[in-house]
Amino acid sequence: MGFVTGMLAGLAHRSIDPQPLLIATGIDIADTASRIPIERYAALYNALNQHLDDEGFGLFTQPMRVGSFEFLCRSCLGAPMLAEALSRAGRFLHVVLPDLAVSVRRAHGQAELVIAERQKLAENPDDPGRVFAFEWLLRLLHGLSCWLVGRGIALDSVIFPYRKPAHYSDYALIFTEDSRFAPTVPGGTGTLVASFNANLLDLPIRRDEAALNTFLEGAPGKITSLYRRDREMVIRVRDLLRASLPETLSLEDIAERLYLSPRTIHRRLEEEGSSFRGIKDALRRDIALSRLAKTKDPIAKVAADLGYADTSAFYRAFIDWTGMAPVHYRRKWSGKTSPSNG
Repeated sequence: MGFVTGMLAGLAHRSIDPQPLLIATGIDIADTASRIPIERYAALYNALNQHLDDEGFGLFTQPMRVGSFEFLCRSCLGAPMLAEALSRAGRFLHVVLPDLAVSVRRAHGQAELVIAERQKLAENPDDPGRVFAFEWLLRLLHGLSCWLVGRGIALDSVIFPYRKPAHYSDYALIFTEDSRFAPTVPGGTGTLVASFNANLLDLPIRRDEAALNTFLEGAPGKITSLYRRDREMVIRVRDLLRASLPETLSLEDIAERLYLSPRTIHRRLEEEGSSFRGIKDALRRDIALSRLAKTKDPIAKVAADLGYADTSAFYRAFIDWTGMAPVHYRRKWSGKTSPSNG
């Protein structure tokens, strides 16, 4: 939900009611514990772009007119390798998105994709619109890069220029397990740095005009569903963990059920940008938030159903997830099932 509210921040800054777009795409932002199906998220993404004639969601000093993403893709097609494609992308974005500067640098076997503010995007460095602007542009460039070379590109680490947001636990699935946060000084500008293996910059561009025409169907919102980190092994492990609750399965238990070695599962999860512990923690978090918001089950029962033998351990985990105790979260969000309730 954090990605949805961030996407809508430009509307809020312009005092535009988002409800018609939310209703049309079947999204209820009052239900903070719910996951948004990726298809609805992509539909809202495209509908918002069309409504504003701005593929930058109204977050920047000048609109990024509809069609910009198509020409961003076209500017990269003729490049021989990914390094040149990203260089072209940076030059194109300088024209249509002057608030942010995109560059690539290479040193000591590592490549760094750098997204820097040319001027501050918001007075508050943790403004949801500013947070989303960095999240969005990184996903856009990462997804485009993966498509251009015809394979997933694993991000080794990302440093985000703001404090850890409430939805940071999802960063392991979307970006990388090694997601760090370096807050920007109020009034200053910040820089995002995404690191990956430098050899990947030498991958050849494998797409052509015919492939682009197919790729653009449903774009740019569709790119949110491409090269996501929560791929096959993550889903299989998450499903097994959910089905076993309140029993807590170990990595060895999962390996036995999938007829694979623990080492193979560890490697596959790592390739998909996740980890066994990260999946287990995210699953518990999602279920806990939903149960506290939608049921009157005692907190001790929720903790036990999630496999916590000690309720105090659940309390500590919950505070780490949300910044508040379970009872305070329930008091804030229980019964909020419609926009009119807040």
